[in-house]
Amino acid sequence: MKIGVLGPEGSYSEKAAKIWIRKKAFEGVTLRYFGDIEAAFKAAADRKTDFSVVPIENSIEGSVGVSLALLRKLDIVICGEIVVRIEHCLLSKGNLKNLKGILSHPQALAQCRHFLKKNFPGVEIRNTESTSHAARLAGEIKEIAAIASPEAAKKYGLQVLLANIQDEKENQTRFLVIRAKKQLEFCKKPPVLEKRSLKKTSFKSAEPQINSSFKTSILVYLAKDSPGALYELLEAFAKRRINLTKIESSPSRQKLGDYYFYIDFEGQIGDALIKDALEDIKEKADILKVLGSYPTFKFCE
Repeated sequence: MKIGVLGPEGSYSEKAAKIWIRKKAFEGVTLRYFGDIEAAFKAAADRKTDFSVVPIENSIEGSVGVSLALLRKLDIVICGEIVVRIEHCLLSKGNLKNLKGILSHPQALAQCRHFLKKNFPGVEIRNTESTSHAARLAGEIKEIAAIASPEAAKKYGLQVLLANIQDEKENQTRFLVIRAKKQLEFCKKPPVLEKRSLKKTSFKSAEPQINSSFKTSILVYLAKDSPGALYELLEAFAKRRINLTKIESSPSRQKLGDYYFYIDFEGQIGDALIKDALEDIKEKADILKVLGSYPTFKFCE
């Protein structure tokens, strides 16, 4: 089995993949390292890996824009999630006094923005493709430091000059496990469906049969910017008591003010209420892409 991650070795994506492998008790797994998030996505879509592990959101900086865009664009399905506790450290072979530059992934730099501004106002800050790439580069020049994990320090023989430097103590990144699928689950011009009367369906009288240990992710596009359009979309969940865990607008990249909606909610596609909600959304939306249902991640303390 081949699993793609953002490389090189020592990245948080690698850490997330190893957590997932351990939880699944997989054996004979080979990790493949890619230079950027898009390459890891495309490797899964093109079946060059069996799975890829990619970041989707951070508790400090929010969603990873490139990942949202690729979920819409590529022929993939989500089959798992991992949440990793992030501990950013300042790593170097040199010392604090002689630092001339600090490197890291843009997300990591943003998560440490105030720390850097306060403590290193005159030091040049540069972006790299990953935190582990920054650590590898820092291992080559003593005047350069990297913001990366303690694991990266061990991998590249660096000193931890300062630990836990992120602006917020509680820092977590959520990763998705993705794989290729055969057909896109887009629903352009949905088929005519049998109209259901909400009066006949007693959602309030019956206890909703939703598997809350699972999560489902979808992308929805509303072509017409009309009053109440988003409300009608959300009503499909509210009237069935389906708990939304995330909703975010993502630019369509076609014109300004044109958005897709990325939505996560409790339950899996096989649940009767979830099926019913998705049928309802098909009637309201111009495009519906079901990204997948997968177990909700739980930390093992």
